[in-house]
Amino acid sequence: MTERSVTVLVTYQGERLGEIGPFPVATPRWHDIGPVAEELTLRLGVPVHVLRLLAHDSADTGFGGSVAYHAEALRFPEVELADSVLSVGEDPLRAPWATPAGLRSALAWAAGTVRAVGPAEQVKSWNLSGLYRLPTADGPVWLKTTPAFAVPEAEVIARLAAVDPELVPPVLAATEGRVLLGHLPGVDCWGLPEDAMLDAVPRLVAAQAALAGHGAGLPDRTPGTLPEQFAALLPRVTLTAEERAAAERLLADLPALIEELAACGLPETLVHGDFHPGNWRFDGTRNVIVDFSDSYYGHPAVDGLRPQDFLSDDRWATVRQLWIDAWTTHAPGSDPAKALELAEPLMHLGYAVRYQEFLDGIEATERVYHQGDPESEIRAALACR
Repeated sequence: MTERSVTVLVTYQGERLGEIGPFPVATPRWHDIGPVAEELTLRLGVPVHVLRLLAHDSADTGFGGSVAYHAEALRFPEVELADSVLSVGEDPLRAPWATPAGLRSALAWAAGTVRAVGPAEQVKSWNLSGLYRLPTADGPVWLKTTPAFAVPEAEVIARLAAVDPELVPPVLAATEGRVLLGHLPGVDCWGLPEDAMLDAVPRLVAAQAALAGHGAGLPDRTPGTLPEQFAALLPRVTLTAEERAAAERLLADLPALIEELAACGLPETLVHGDFHPGNWRFDGTRNVIVDFSDSYYGHPAVDGLRPQDFLSDDRWATVRQLWIDAWTTHAPGSDPAKALELAEPLMHLGYAVRYQEFLDGIEATERVYHQGDPESEIRAALACR
């Protein structure tokens, strides 16, 4: 499906104004709310930002169908809106930027930090982040908001900048749950990255080698923590009897698998946590890595494996070899190829645990984005056996 049909409940300072829509939006992804905010702003004649997902009727989770949102007008519109049966409701897990007051607070903080020359443009908003572009005389500045279960990105960026300043975006300001980032020209490296884009891989490896052993202040997701985390997750997920039995066997085998992985000789270090090509930014000469909200202290093979699902087999073979060669250089005597093989089921189990953390930390109407993800990752881990 290539488009959405969108209906929006609009509020002003939290007070219901009514409903607008349905109207078509060309892009299918639900969290791609930039076009929705743009259409609302055009129709109402005042700046409008989407706060959160309210409802949907799509069987394809996250894509297409009829979708309902809650949006906040930043000024009172003169347009009269239709009555709406949509409910805003309350939820203690609602993201701060998904509330009228929280949105206004974030935008005010950004405006008080940089001198914008126009209104903030909303690009994306969902349970994992909000992203807004602010025009300034020196070019765009990006405001990113993140939930309590996300890692403070500015702190991770500072660690990496200490060993490779050109590898990360510039941080202009940061506070709890918010960061202002300088603009990075170029493109995200989705699809089949050009060869010049691929130096993100060895450069991250070099930075990780330099930061090895320095995990203080980062979430500890080293392989040794996984058996306890996976044991706690298993009773909470929906699996068939056969899958559950296989998962229990995998749990029992984890200590030996983790010991074998450690013998490969790669150090525990800062891990990006979502190192796919969409988080590599390329301007024609320079690669920059973005989105560190899932970073932690753990095994670097997780980052080595992450691009695989986003690349063709041929391109993955190239990226895999780049990663192996880089670690062979930075950890002489290690066996990076074996580490990738051993780490694959551990990576999937780690993602299963992380997706459950998402589900536990977000409001009910937004859980649809991640529902079933823990089970999918467990099944992927079992398929590695």
